[in-house]
Amino acid sequence: MSLSDQISEQMKTAMKAKDATTLRGLRAIKSALMLLATQEGGKAITEEDEMATLVKMAKQRKDSLAIYQEQNRPDLAVIEEEELAIIDTFLPAQLNENEVETEIKSIIAETGANGMKDMGKVMGMANGKMKGRADGKMIADMVKALLT
Repeated sequence: MSLSDQISEQMKTAMKAKDATTLRGLRAIKSALMLLATQEGGKAITEEDEMATLVKMAKQRKDSLAIYQEQNRPDLAVIEEEELAIIDTFLPAQLNENEVETEIKSIIAETGANGMKDMGKVMGMANGKMKGRADGKMIADMVKALLT
């Protein structure tokens, strides 16, 4: 079952249950996927495209959440938290810091990187291997720490 089909089914369930919070999050995902489909000009959307869209949406929600908390706006922060929780249900399980560090160490050993001049090479492989499973900022910070 495709992601769009899963979203549609869950939207029906949320409508029947009158769950406005879940419905709002699912509608946001469906809207982003429909926008992606129209931007691609009729080209078939791959599962990777859908995951990239979900990752982007999750990052946007996290950034907004941080801003709302910083500005002391709990009313808006709650909405972002709820939508982020719904988006996270469709994303693969996130790696923790130890798993990311282990993965990056193996990439560094594999590429033979030995300084900051090799950061681009390591980042390219790390982002490819851990796409959607780890935050890009955490990957970048970890790579910097391990290469210095």
